[in-house]
Amino acid sequence: MIDHTGITVSQLARSRQFYESVLATLGYGVRLALDDAVGFGARELAPGDDPGGDFWISAGPPFTPRSHIAFRADSEAQVVAFHLAALAAGGSDNGTPGLRPQYHARYFAAFVLDPDGYNIEAVFHGSGAAAAHA
Repeated sequence: MIDHTGITVSQLARSRQFYESVLATLGYGVRLALDDAVGFGARELAPGDDPGGDFWISAGPPFTPRSHIAFRADSEAQVVAFHLAALAAGGSDNGTPGLRPQYHARYFAAFVLDPDGYNIEAVFHGSGAAAAHA
């Protein structure tokens, strides 16, 4: 449904480094870098994908209030890797990896605050191991 989205960040270089590290765990990388913005997308484009990316960070004052952005993961292991990478890259824990049955029985997610305080999440909607936890 959503083709692309983005946020403004206070320090583009810092946020680019943060998101490059964190989104790599989910198979994303930089698709297009401009002077004042960076677009991230899947490292392997699917037919119809925007070659510039589907998640953008742009230089500017961060949104108030801060947005929440959830990135889809392909496994529980990716959710854990996302969380670890985000903490190592300067993010703050906002919810360790685990099931969130209040959303649905197989919702496995982790939450981190990025360097500007945006609440970012990796979520795996479950199958196999996650379903066994339900």
